[in-house]
Amino acid sequence: MGAAGCGVELEPVGEELGQLRVHALSVNGLSTNGLSTNGLSTNGLSTNGLSTNGLSTNGFRDWFNQDPSTADAVMSYVVTCAVAAGQTRTFTNPVTGVQYTWLGSLGLATNWANGVGATPAEQQVVSACLAAHANKYGLHVPISVLGRVAVTNPNTPAPAIPYTQAELDLYSEREACYFGNLFDGTGVFAANDQPYLAAERSTPRTCGLASSATQQCPPITHLGMCATLCTPARVTNANNVTTDLPYYESCTHNGKTYQPITARIRPAEIYRCGDGVCQFTERCGTGTTALSCKADCGACP
Repeated sequence: MGAAGCGVELEPVGEELGQLRVHALSVNGLSTNGLSTNGLSTNGLSTNGLSTNGLSTNGFRDWFNQDPSTADAVMSYVVTCAVAAGQTRTFTNPVTGVQYTWLGSLGLATNWANGVGATPAEQQVVSACLAAHANKYGLHVPISVLGRVAVTNPNTPAPAIPYTQAELDLYSEREACYFGNLFDGTGVFAANDQPYLAAERSTPRTCGLASSATQQCPPITHLGMCATLCTPARVTNANNVTTDLPYYESCTHNGKTYQPITARIRPAEIYRCGDGVCQFTERCGTGTTALSCKADCGACP
């Protein structure tokens, strides 16, 4: 959540991020290095909340001023994930006098957003949301973000993030499930929501949609397939017919169950060697794979 990776320049966040969100649509571009340096467990926010009081503590101020540029990017996504659309959070840096404003969007952690200490469910769903918005290359790629807001009553399903059939049709590629906890040191995990990409295919969303079981995107740990780790969310109608919803209710790893976020992408975000475009995820060579794609990138000099 900071400087771009692999030499790819980050686009602006903040206002752009808020304006582009429609229903469950969002843009990712959070560099993965920020996931390991975000300081969510040490900056005081987990106990003081995303309110004026939480943002004015010495702990938050000290954390922010270690690297204001990275911290600004981190907070853009934290507020996007945790705070509801139409709300903002503002912080005036007492060291520099610079004012930062971050726009809410998903509203996944209502209590925490209102200044109460984050519950375990809020920690999990915000962590999952941040992981879903991470991009190895620092690029902004539109995604569909699906799941539920943080559970407040274990006996009552939490509200779902709104989505439409038109959104599901446009973002028709099931990408990945994300879960974990960045607040307590557990870390974050991802798993494919479709088969591993064939050798001729690649994607800028490589932190979620992996090409193999060994592919990693530190600090996100890839664990395989969502279908083996997660329980689909389901709804039963008046005729007692049960239907799977397009996201997961929970995911379990090492005996611990987490509240996840599920992401979908457009078909255009999966590249294919032979489509006539040398994508940045492809390389020159003599073959037909993404790492040796003569048809798109030519033979290597």
